[in-house]
Amino acid sequence: MNRSLPTLLLALFSACVLAPLAAAQEPIHFREEVMAVLSRAGCNQGTCHGNLNGKGGFKLSLRGEDADKDYAALTRQQMGRRVNIFEPDESLILQKATTRVPHQGGQRFPVDSPEYEILRRWIVQGAKADAQDRIQPVKLLVEPAEAILLEPTREVQVRASAVYANGTRKDVTGLAVFESTNPKVTVSREGLANATLPTEATITVRYLHLQGTSLLAFVPARTDFRWTGPKARNYVDEHVFARLKKLRMNPSDTCADHEFLRRAHLDLLGVLPSPKETRSFLGDSRSDKRARLVDALLDRPEYAESWALKWSDLLRNEEKQLDKHGVKVFHEWLRKSFADNKPLNQLARELIASRGSTYKEPAANYYRALRDPNTRAEATAQVFLGIRMQCAKCHNHPFNQWTQNDYHQFAAVFARVQYKVIDNKRSDKLDKHEFKGEQVVFVDETSEVKHPYTGEVMMPRLLGGPNISMEAKEQGGDRLLKLADWVARPDNPFFARAQANRLWSHLMGQGLVDPADDFRLTNPPVNGPLLDGLTKDLMSHQFDQKHLIRTIMNFAAYQASAVPNATNADDEMNCSHTLVRSLTAEALLDAIAQVTQTELKFDGYPDVKRAGQLPGMPVLARGESMKGNFRFLRTFGKPERLLSCDCERSDSTSLAQALTLIAGEVANNAISSPDNCLGKWLKEGKSNSAMIDELFLASLCRLPRFDERAGLLRHVELAANRREGLEDVLWGLLNSKEFLLRK
Repeated sequence: MNRSLPTLLLALFSACVLAPLAAAQEPIHFREEVMAVLSRAGCNQGTCHGNLNGKGGFKLSLRGEDADKDYAALTRQQMGRRVNIFEPDESLILQKATTRVPHQGGQRFPVDSPEYEILRRWIVQGAKADAQDRIQPVKLLVEPAEAILLEPTREVQVRASAVYANGTRKDVTGLAVFESTNPKVTVSREGLANATLPTEATITVRYLHLQGTSLLAFVPARTDFRWTGPKARNYVDEHVFARLKKLRMNPSDTCADHEFLRRAHLDLLGVLPSPKETRSFLGDSRSDKRARLVDALLDRPEYAESWALKWSDLLRNEEKQLDKHGVKVFHEWLRKSFADNKPLNQLARELIASRGSTYKEPAANYYRALRDPNTRAEATAQVFLGIRMQCAKCHNHPFNQWTQNDYHQFAAVFARVQYKVIDNKRSDKLDKHEFKGEQVVFVDETSEVKHPYTGEVMMPRLLGGPNISMEAKEQGGDRLLKLADWVARPDNPFFARAQANRLWSHLMGQGLVDPADDFRLTNPPVNGPLLDGLTKDLMSHQFDQKHLIRTIMNFAAYQASAVPNATNADDEMNCSHTLVRSLTAEALLDAIAQVTQTELKFDGYPDVKRAGQLPGMPVLARGESMKGNFRFLRTFGKPERLLSCDCERSDSTSLAQALTLIAGEVANNAISSPDNCLGKWLKEGKSNSAMIDELFLASLCRLPRFDERAGLLRHVELAANRREGLEDVLWGLLNSKEFLLRK
């Protein structure tokens, strides 16, 4: 292309005069500054040039994963037009980003911005690549790491510093990406966080491949605040109360005895106490009766059944993959493990190292539901380590330290798991995902995982740990056994924290890290010292689940009322009051049967008397739908067990649930059954008042208040039919919020 004389003179001037002047300035480094500008401007996001196919013929690596490829794309492609060292301002990368040339992505930064200046200086300096031996940043420090800000303060400057391998630091606030997890808190490109209302938020900060967080709490001044909380009972209370004092919150009062009784039964057993048990507890005057109750519940068979149910959800114990017999033996193995109070790390070790017949070695069913190395790696990381690896399958994890190589090296640990299908008698011949019959899980000596892009055979490696030998298992290369040993070790950096957090989440309704299985750099615990204490406690007591449950249930926060006070009404994170939540599907169905004194029947499971005892759900034939009690359980959120995650169990409410309770066959049949509690009591000649008392004790664990009893007695006495009047009372209790909620 011909150039005019003025243009050539300008180019010569830039090369001979401006370039030496720019070179005298502090050099701009491609990896640390240019790549950061591209990330900050959003150029390398999946919706832009970081897309798998790029945009407009320009492709960058997603979020800057591959600096070398990005350097080539900027300086070598498009005949070098994207970067013009002779006429820097004519570089397409600058013209497009400032929309001096039409750009579908719009303006990414103005001409007078620091981003423009960095890119231009880099181009003027010759658009050089970095030296291969240049020291790289290895950690991101975010300040403040945590801050509690009292009104009228509503804003705070968040700063980021890169720490290099040689220990030096560099302020990268102007190059980092800031995001807020709370819409009530905004954060500017420069890291200035501003709250519109008193609230808490996590500011996530990204710089290149590094992440960090700033935990911010914007607190009302409450100048007249005075701590009125109870005395700490143990380290749990100490950590909870310490944070509440900083936030100028008082915990709610201790819950009433009947509330604690109902709460403890539902949390540990998944069933309600009987009226006899309720009367006994409410009439007990001993000061330690709550601790005694917890001990007694932990020794009941329903405890093991409840936790077998919970872990069956996590371990995908469902009939389509495992068949009915496999589900049964796996569920029974889990039930016995919790009945024996098997240490959690031993439970994990036996599952991860399992192999053999899925009928004779029940733990081997863990792998029967996970049919490929990737699924095994993702499930194992999520269930046992609290790490969600899925994002790293196709690219480096955007919010955690795990890379794509980490993912596939961990998947390589499971590469040699194989199956011998003895005989598949599946009912649906067209469904290749259904298995019916015994299988044998074994480990071969040759299978490997290859990188999906490079084709390289991946060296098996533990997450954040050492490589595992690729030798055959007979030569000490048993990968599953090495992984199982590593997970079960007391000093494993992930396992104990994940399990302590899962127990906390189960009992308190929300994890200290939430979701409970999503530990990552950008999702820090709301109370780090408390999680550290729980983790240490679990480890020091040899992973005894019952010990940690006792510790949690005997502290003040677990026993707090669900009724908030003036200081904690908006709090949902700091255990200042109990979080109200719905009963699980199984607990609700069992409660209806328990209150009405009716029997539950499940087709194909003649020995099962409670929904909480069900090993699994039946496999439906093509076109068939759930019926009866099974349909009730699905309606109220029982998971299909297709994911290794608590999140699959739904606790959201729906119109279908309301209609099921108001007019559904399960509840109405229980209420109208002639042989239910009402029928028995009427035959016994019980008074209306006595029957109403029994219904309240059975459903709400308390006696009716004076006004409640008077109004209900009047309703029954005025009813045309005494039985129908009592059925109305029972229907009202089963549809009341107090019955349907755990609080």
